Amino acid sequence: MTGFARAEGEHQGQRWIWELKSVNGRGLDLKLRLPPGFDALEPPARAAASARFKRGSVQAALTLTRDAAAAAPVKIDIGLIERLLEAGAPLIEAKRVRKPSWDGLLAVRGVVQSEEGVAQSEEERAALDAALLAGLERAFDALAEARQSEGRMLAAALSEAGDRMDALITAARASAATAPAAALERIRQRLESLAPETKLDPARVAQEAAIAAARADVQEELERLAAHAHELRALLAKPEPAGRRLDFLSQELTREANTLCSKSADLELTRIGLDLKAVVDQIKEQAANVE
Repeated sequence: MTGFARAEGEHQGQRWIWELKSVNGRGLDLKLRLPPGFDALEPPARAAASARFKRGSVQAALTLTRDAAAAAPVKIDIGLIERLLEAGAPLIEAKRVRKPSWDGLLAVRGVVQSEEGVAQSEEERAALDAALLAGLERAFDALAEARQSEGRMLAAALSEAGDRMDALITAARASAATAPAAALERIRQRLESLAPETKLDPARVAQEAAIAAARADVQEELERLAAHAHELRALLAKPEPAGRRLDFLSQELTREANTLCSKSADLELTRIGLDLKAVVDQIKEQAANVE
């Protein structure tokens, strides 16, 4: 299931942003992008995701920036600059190089230094991690709501597909009910065309028609299709995740629809079977999006 969520906040002069994206997946796959030094957030982040989601590929990215007003003061190493100028003076006098610019000197590694004061204590780091995880929890909640909104639309589409299945199964039952008489008539016409001068034995013709009708009997397939359609509605009515069961159910529906088409000896029943296969393919496609 797809979705997007974002959460942001500030803690101790640092602004943080969580961005989450979710796409379809057969299982739950969480990909985290964390700044260096924040790997300890990964286990609780995975636990939070597993508590909310069962399927889908979820990407979570954390961005940290320090507020300019709260940024640590900087220090310029004047002594290093003087040593650099002194070392380069002979080259400048020999006109081998140009005089360095101020911004060029500042770009030299070590010239500009950040004064962090004291290292972050364990309590301060724990408070920051707690704030970041709380923000991630909010982002996960927003993502879950987005996925639930999509799930409601998918449920409506699957329910509509179930209605079409019920109508096609009813039509298939009516078509299958006329199969024995149709088989008898086809056999009689075929024999008469092959040997018009031969007198047909009605009992023999009826026996052959019964054998043909037995081979083309699709009542069991229709019963199983009806049972699977009922199971589809039951899964849609349950509150728990049903994606995996819908995957399995769509496979069973495909098998029964294929068998119906292969056993059909009637053009109308074959057409209904093909329509059923089209509906089942739609169910299978939608089931891949369901958690």
